[in-house]
Amino acid sequence: MTKPRVAIFDFACCEGCQLQIVNLEEEILDLINVVDVVEWREAMSEQSHEYDIALIEGSITRPEDEKRIEIIRSRCKILIALGSCATIGGINKLKNKFDLEEVKHCVYGKDAHMPHLETGMTKAVHEVVNVDYKIHGCPIDRKEFASVIRALLVGKKPVIPDYPVCVECKARENICRYEYNEICLGPIIRAGCGARCPSNGFRCFGCRGYVDNPNVEAAREVMDKYGLTVEDLRQKMVLFGCGQGPTV
Repeated sequence: MTKPRVAIFDFACCEGCQLQIVNLEEEILDLINVVDVVEWREAMSEQSHEYDIALIEGSITRPEDEKRIEIIRSRCKILIALGSCATIGGINKLKNKFDLEEVKHCVYGKDAHMPHLETGMTKAVHEVVNVDYKIHGCPIDRKEFASVIRALLVGKKPVIPDYPVCVECKARENICRYEYNEICLGPIIRAGCGARCPSNGFRCFGCRGYVDNPNVEAAREVMDKYGLTVEDLRQKMVLFGCGQGPTV
């Protein structure tokens, strides 16, 4: 049987999600045995125009990036968005709140006019092309990544959680971060991380994006219970929620 051909591409990102793939260590060898990796800039010099599955890390921030992702989409059967930058635009989307010319000059100074520094509104991958599956997080959870890839290889649809982080937090018997006077996004953010941040003494920052149908009323009730306002919650939604998400 011919192995599925896999290519990994990066756009605007820190490449931390690809590092998580490398961090699979021995497990990555098992995956490589059942797929043929034909392009991966971080790990090999070879390139290919023929692949069945494309993994995309990073958000789309330039006009030429839109053209490039469209070409990649046309060549693959399955396209997977990898990590927050690809699935929701990530922290990069904060740029959209400012004048783009001002952003360029602030970051690049006298070099802002250089052609290769041309920029546009940041977009998640699905805002440019059709995305078949999303692996959420900043960075992704490597076990979830392995689970999704294995499911696809045996012809099954990967199970991506569509319930809030609070479910996982309660399952781990964590004390609610609101009890520590923190504004946690757990009530409206997609689970699947095992409530990693709350389990390690931090509030949920929202890196996995919002559940498809967030219980907005429940979120309001939480804010009321702890003497907070909806505006307090909105301010915390900006980091990973700029330009998308529920109206709370």
